[in-house]
Amino acid sequence: MAELEGVHETIILGSGPAGLTAAIYAARSRCCPLLIHGRQPGGQLTTTTIIENYPGFANGVEGTFLMAEMEKQAARFGTRFVEGEVTRVELAERPYRVWVDETSYACETLIIATGASPKMLGLPNEWSLYGRGVSVCATCDGFFYKERDVVVVGGGDTAVEEASFLARFARKVTVVHRRNSLRATPTLQERAKLNKRIEFRWETMVTGILEDERGVTGVRLRHIPSGMEGEIPCDGLFVAIGHTPNTALFQGKLEMDVEGYIFTRNHTETNIPGVFAAGDVQDPHFRQAITAAASGCMAAMQAERYLESLFEKKKGYT
Repeated sequence: MAELEGVHETIILGSGPAGLTAAIYAARSRCCPLLIHGRQPGGQLTTTTIIENYPGFANGVEGTFLMAEMEKQAARFGTRFVEGEVTRVELAERPYRVWVDETSYACETLIIATGASPKMLGLPNEWSLYGRGVSVCATCDGFFYKERDVVVVGGGDTAVEEASFLARFARKVTVVHRRNSLRATPTLQERAKLNKRIEFRWETMVTGILEDERGVTGVRLRHIPSGMEGEIPCDGLFVAIGHTPNTALFQGKLEMDVEGYIFTRNHTETNIPGVFAAGDVQDPHFRQAITAAASGCMAAMQAERYLESLFEKKKGYT
């Protein structure tokens, strides 16, 4: 097993908005970060065509371009990059260790920004249509559906919130739910049911996505009790059945909530000193590029302060 010589001050796992912002701040504070890209370099934004709500881009910005620019900025300040995915971590003692295949890297501080993956429907063309009518974020993409018809899949808080948000723009919002009642909180349910732009299809599932060269044109539905199928036209399909945080590596090593999101206190601190979490991996609520970037900034600043405390202890200042 190969091991990279030396102990890095900071290692960052993940190259989405949280990871790259952490790298920019850590590099500027001379923490000499090493960033490991992960399974999806650039994070979920690389699957998004145009981002309309990231500050500073009046006409929107392509997700791949924004992530590439963030990486260039981090590299300019001295961030080093490793291609690959972490396969193992050891957090029992410092220096902490992470492995990419058979290569081990050691660090004094670790920033986890591995993100969360949206749960999808498992339909053959859902990923090829991602960003062309298929979305997992109404806040990100709702503006594109002014006076259009959209479908939302799900019955929990997220789905109902997405439907209510989309109803501000869309001509009609159809909520498709497998059960005969919603799981969302009563207040959210009542608000959605009173909205004249929102319609519900109970005990129904989406079995197919219709498309043409432009993108989504409709969905195929199956009424579960009867087995009857039909199609309805729509311009967008919003999948709101949840996310899975990418935290399998840290099970049993870090405190998490019941859904697997890393529990943080004092902004980005985990239960292990010197280990921080930023972005969607610890945020089940907002999941926005701007909030991920903000938490990446906080994690880097807190990691720098932690490193300063270690230096002071070594010098006998405390």
